[in-house]
Amino acid sequence: MTWSRLHDDAVRRLEAWQAPDEQQERLRLDFLEHLREHPDAMSKAGPPAHLTGSVIVLDEDGRSALLTLHRRAREWFQFGGHFEPDDASVWHAATREAREESGIPDISALPDIVQLDRHVLVGDFGHCREHLDIRFAAVAPAAAESAVSTESIDVRWWPVDALPEGSREDLGPLVAAARRVTRR
Repeated sequence: MTWSRLHDDAVRRLEAWQAPDEQQERLRLDFLEHLREHPDAMSKAGPPAHLTGSVIVLDEDGRSALLTLHRRAREWFQFGGHFEPDDASVWHAATREAREESGIPDISALPDIVQLDRHVLVGDFGHCREHLDIRFAAVAPAAAESAVSTESIDVRWWPVDALPEGSREDLGPLVAAARRVTRR
């Protein structure tokens, strides 16, 4: 898939998504404006602020979230990252990232956007300065064999009511949004 087709997929998904509140609606509109202004917004090599895709993985009862301790940021996050030109869609890219970073080959994100997030990167991320993250949710058995990727220091399950110290402030709201969507 070319960047332009991936760009068009992001626009279609964001135009169709019903934001759950005013803050998410503002982000949805900001993302769409950014896409209009930057045809290369899907590429890591594009503008310093560019789109990414991620997946929060919950266990079957929604009581635990599988997180990765990111090697560069040294914080716990959901799985995710940059788009690649051959990703079939925003959803496929997020699912690919979840599979690569969790080591669980059969994770598949639910098709609908769960949440949007815009965050400035802290640390040595080169050209990247800000991510406009399109977030999805997935469910996996807590017994699924996970593995640490080269991008991570650790991967582990965390109780949703005791998320790790030092995790970004939006991890709790992301888990809550995923629980609502997955009905867990």
